[in-house]
Amino acid sequence: MFARNATYQMKNNQGVDFASKFQKEVLPILRSAPGFRDEITLLSSSNESVGITLWDTRDQHDAYVKNLDVQVLKLLEPMTSGAPTVRTYEVSSSTAHKLPVA
Repeated sequence: MFARNATYQMKNNQGVDFASKFQKEVLPILRSAPGFRDEITLLSSSNESVGITLWDTRDQHDAYVKNLDVQVLKLLEPMTSGAPTVRTYEVSSSTAHKLPVA
């Protein structure tokens, strides 16, 4: 399993709008992507949002980035400042998912 961590700086007072847009418009895009497994969105009081997506494979994640991520960035752009900081990881364990030993 593969994980992507995208950290966004939100504009002031955009947390509620960001969360709503994410639920209504971004999640359907993610769910349509082959290999997508899960999404965790975290909002802080300091206008930061962290999105963690889980993918079956790195190749499926990379295909999402190539084909669909631009749509997500465009949807979130009115509520965010600048591009997100993105980091990727191999998942070594998860209590919510049955994973083979890495």
